[in-house]
Amino acid sequence: MKLALIDQRVLRFLAGFQAWFFLTGQALVRIFRKPSYYRDFAIQFDKLGFSSLFICLLTGLFTGMVMALQALIQLKPFAATSYVGGMVAVTMIKELGPVLAALMVAGRVGSAITAELGTMVVTEQVDAMRVEGTDIIQRLVTPRLKAMLLALPLLTVITDAIAMFGGYLIATGYDISPIMYLSTFTQFMVPLDYLEGVFKPLVFACLITMTGCYVGLNTAGGAEGVGASAKRAVVISSVMVLMCDFFIAKLFVVFR
Repeated sequence: MKLALIDQRVLRFLAGFQAWFFLTGQALVRIFRKPSYYRDFAIQFDKLGFSSLFICLLTGLFTGMVMALQALIQLKPFAATSYVGGMVAVTMIKELGPVLAALMVAGRVGSAITAELGTMVVTEQVDAMRVEGTDIIQRLVTPRLKAMLLALPLLTVITDAIAMFGGYLIATGYDISPIMYLSTFTQFMVPLDYLEGVFKPLVFACLITMTGCYVGLNTAGGAEGVGASAKRAVVISSVMVLMCDFFIAKLFVVFR
């Protein structure tokens, strides 16, 4: 009995995983098709990008400050406090910046995408659009995917920049000049590291958006089901971000 239950759960997981990949492939292909729904794209970019700017700024500022503070405490006994800029840069640009920005966006935006689409499903708006002959993926999924693919890398770059500034604010208390703070970047980082810092948000944007859309479009159970779907989408997308972060980092280590 237990074995049969496990078998059913595994099959259900694999079926859902396959459906998620199928939906993602369809959405990616439709990015290059018409109609483009530019107005929907602009609205989603405002919701997904500008609305998440403040939380990313706040996260980056205090993360950069605490990173610099901890690094200075560890480097001070070795008279190596001048390297704090490079340590903050390599930590934020390669790892913490993309991951923290993605997690903040997943919590704020991923749940909103799921709740919005889930509400449309349970109120039968999606069925009405299908009856009218509207391509649901082209109309509802692709604009959100395009907006997130543009918004999250920009939010990550802003998060990294404000984190560098926050680290410098702490470093000034240890008599570190701006030139000294910035000069260590080249000692700790190579061009491939900057590429990694931009590539990760693109992958995370796809994961967050497609998870929210997939869970939202498969919502059932009325208002209670919408809340459960939003919670599930945030948990799944956050776990996928953390898992994929490791594999992407491992991939870039191979090419170093």
